[in-house]
Amino acid sequence: MVASSLAVLRGSRLSQGGLKNWARWSGHSQASAGVGINWAPARTATTLILEPAGRSCWDEPLRIAVRGLTPEQPVTLRTALSDEKAVLFRAHARYRADAGGELDLARAPALGGSFAGLEPMGLLWALEPDRPLWRLLKRDVQTPFVLELEVLDGHEPDGGRLLARAVHERHFLPPGVRRVPVRAGRVRATLFLPPEPGPYPGIIDLFGVGGGLLEYRASLLAGKGFAVMALAYYNYDDLPKGVDSMRMEYFEEAVNYLLSHPEVKGPGIGLLGISKGGELGLAMASFLKGITAAVIINGSVAAVGGTIYYKDESVPPVSILKDRIKMTKDGLMDIVDGLQSPLVEPKSFIPVERSDTTFLFLVGQDDHNWKSEFYANEASKRLQAHGKEKPQIICYAEAGHYIEPPYFPLCKAGMHLLVSANITFGGEPKAHAMAQVDVWQQLQAFFHTHLGCKS
Repeated sequence: MVASSLAVLRGSRLSQGGLKNWARWSGHSQASAGVGINWAPARTATTLILEPAGRSCWDEPLRIAVRGLTPEQPVTLRTALSDEKAVLFRAHARYRADAGGELDLARAPALGGSFAGLEPMGLLWALEPDRPLWRLLKRDVQTPFVLELEVLDGHEPDGGRLLARAVHERHFLPPGVRRVPVRAGRVRATLFLPPEPGPYPGIIDLFGVGGGLLEYRASLLAGKGFAVMALAYYNYDDLPKGVDSMRMEYFEEAVNYLLSHPEVKGPGIGLLGISKGGELGLAMASFLKGITAAVIINGSVAAVGGTIYYKDESVPPVSILKDRIKMTKDGLMDIVDGLQSPLVEPKSFIPVERSDTTFLFLVGQDDHNWKSEFYANEASKRLQAHGKEKPQIICYAEAGHYIEPPYFPLCKAGMHLLVSANITFGGEPKAHAMAQVDVWQQLQAFFHTHLGCKS
């Protein structure tokens, strides 16, 4: 890789002396007859090693190592990437080389910086934006994020001599995965298919408030052997501009489209929803047929912010309790107590007892967007009270609201479009990062168990 070669050159004295000094540094210069010369050993180039080299998928672990350091040498590693809005995200950590002058982030703990301890992927999940309250999103999965990595001498993140540098592409479209835009009837979506012809188990992927069409989770998941359709439902193309009225007939059309696709195996499909998408996933599983399995990440069992309609039925939103909204010391809204309980307003409780879907609830216990753990437990009670299968609930201590695919940095606070204010979403960076890795494995295993594999 060109970047790796540059990293070697920048860390080597060869780059400073030029090719004419090659013989002198390597010990191959001819000495005058009868004159003895004691050659000092050549300095080893500092090399930054990345595996896989050059490129990888965003959800893949990345091995980061450094060779050619002096024994016990203190160094700082730093990373940077720019998102599609040109906002810079950065992280750094201090390390010390081993007795052999090597550093492997899988074995060496960080001594401080953006994080501390043994965190092989900390330089990614600890990235923080230069712009406050900014969430890292990927809107165009056909282009990668370009990650820059540098090794600096010493423990000053902005003052050390540059020893090595590399550039690595983190991709969201796995090799061979097919991206198919969908504009069928009213459905606005993008379908991602694994490289080989199917049929494959099908999944509809739903994100939360913000609207538009986010594809990055669907594209990554298609690389695991699923046909995944990222579904837009508002604020996109000719779809409604708001969430005040969510009609299940639109989602029913999307389910039928996916089930009828020649590369999707039946008899049912899966749902994956986070936040508002989790709420809508519960509604789809309650009102619609053909949904075998559903993963709900920090979803609500009550209608929030708008009415859910299906034919002649409706589920009105729970009331907003403005007097229970707090302000944090950082001037952010904490809205976790700001919604009335669906136990108090039962008409707002999504009728999950009608569903024959198998559920997996994945819960961040420090979610401050709403009471995700309470909602999951109440959904479980309602299902069991009506003789339905007890859902699996997995809770993650200190994980916040936006549980993303692995290695996305925590979005701890930001703009909530329904509230029209900056709110705290909760979560602690390390615990949240660990939760994201486990959630990614859990949902894949769940879908493979309940939807099967390629036919």
